[in-house]
Amino acid sequence: MSVTAIVRQNRERNKTSSEKLGQNRNNDLKEMDFKMNKLLKKMMVALLSLGLAQAVWADKVPDFKEMLQVAEQGNAKAQFSLGKMYYEGRGVHQDYAEAARWYLKAAEQGYPAAQNNLGTMYAKGQGVRQDPVQAEQWYRKAAEQGYAQAQYNLGVMYDNGRGVRQDYTQAVQWFGKAAEQGIAEAQFSLGKMYYEGQGVRQDYAEAARWYLKAAEQGDPVAQNNLGVAYAKGQGVRQDPVQAEQWYRKAAEQGYAQAQYNLGVMYDNGRGVRQDYTQAVQWFGKAAEQGIAQAQFNLGVMYANGQGVRQDDAQAVQWFSKAAEQGHAQAQFNLGVMYEKGQGVRKDYVEAVKWYRKATEQGLANAQFNLGVMYDNGQGVRQDPVQAEQWYRKAAEQGYAQAQYNLGNMYANGQGVRQDYAQAVQWFGKAAEQGLANAQYNLGVAYANGQGVHQDLVQAEQWYRKAAEQGFAEAQYNLGVMYAKGEGVRQNYKIANEWFGKACNNGLQQGCDVYRVFNQAGY
Repeated sequence: MSVTAIVRQNRERNKTSSEKLGQNRNNDLKEMDFKMNKLLKKMMVALLSLGLAQAVWADKVPDFKEMLQVAEQGNAKAQFSLGKMYYEGRGVHQDYAEAARWYLKAAEQGYPAAQNNLGTMYAKGQGVRQDPVQAEQWYRKAAEQGYAQAQYNLGVMYDNGRGVRQDYTQAVQWFGKAAEQGIAEAQFSLGKMYYEGQGVRQDYAEAARWYLKAAEQGDPVAQNNLGVAYAKGQGVRQDPVQAEQWYRKAAEQGYAQAQYNLGVMYDNGRGVRQDYTQAVQWFGKAAEQGIAQAQFNLGVMYANGQGVRQDDAQAVQWFSKAAEQGHAQAQFNLGVMYEKGQGVRKDYVEAVKWYRKATEQGLANAQFNLGVMYDNGQGVRQDPVQAEQWYRKAAEQGYAQAQYNLGNMYANGQGVRQDYAQAVQWFGKAAEQGLANAQYNLGVAYANGQGVHQDLVQAEQWYRKAAEQGFAEAQYNLGVMYAKGEGVRQNYKIANEWFGKACNNGLQQGCDVYRVFNQAGY
């Protein structure tokens, strides 16, 4: 927006003031218009004198020639201004080499803004050969004169180890100098150094203090990080309401991570009333910007019909986007969708492909599912040895169903040499995690003395754990133990109760015995 346009807006804005104030304001603005027009004319004449084909904004070309002469005679400020015009392409064709030439003239005279900008050109390789060492030298010249932006840039060089040896302590020093002068990026960077304990002792309170300074200047990354601090109670009192407010400020500026975080708050109902529709909205904004976790969450919302109409095809699309970025859980979910034919045509080969990708990241449920595919010969050639290997990987991560399946493989001698002791070990691990079929199998092992010393008391205890979860076979076996008085005191009434439960859970054998016991008066 031109200066004249800003002046025009100010005039309109002040029409509601008193007549006297309005007249004074208009008189002041007219003086500004006159001065700005004169300056613009001079700038355009300068461009014309450089031989550039530009529109003529002014009618006094000789005035600008005088201005150019000032720059050529060594006026540092004029040299810097010409460099900036070439850099930004304002009034002239953008020309980084010409910008660097004028910045250099001003920089060699000690003009700090030119030194900083010349440093940036060396850092980026704009108009000059990229040279981080030269960049650091020019930043330092400006920084040592107290030029805040150069102090920040020098801090970045030390933080990243570009042009200098990486030195977090030096980075903190220069970020601190720039931060004290109000540079928002430096305030954020200093907060991050305190948060991570780089170059300083870790201090969440100090991190939050600097994040706040940058956040109050509208820095979206600082606003997001301050939200995280309030959400976790790091350096500030935990306050989900404050967290939501800071996330929202950053999210409304389009900062993707904050959009995701705000979606999480609506999803969980923390700091705001739970609202799946709002969660979907914010996950969607972050997902469109490529945040993989947001894409995954959006897929889950579509799969479950939370905040949107249930739509497996949409779920597949969002899982695919996250999966392509390497999101392991999305890769697993995509595999499940292909295996079951939800939202896509059933395709075991494609399911195996995505399970395998997730296994490469160590995801236990994917390792288990891949084992099942090898076990059943779905999408791959049936191979019990491969099945056992994948079950083992998942089992060693504590995945209960894999521990149970691995126990079965040892019990049946599939893919491994039959080994009841190993079977009992893996059934035990799964049983301790509450898996009913593992508890039942462990009861069978103790009842029969397979892989362990026969122990009917232990058998009864494991049958009971499974039976209380509604496992019909365990309920029936527990009834048998009470009927025979094995591992427990004989009690036909209790035996019949367990036979009845087994019958109710669909076990015909339980129904048959229950009928007999009822006829006998139990």
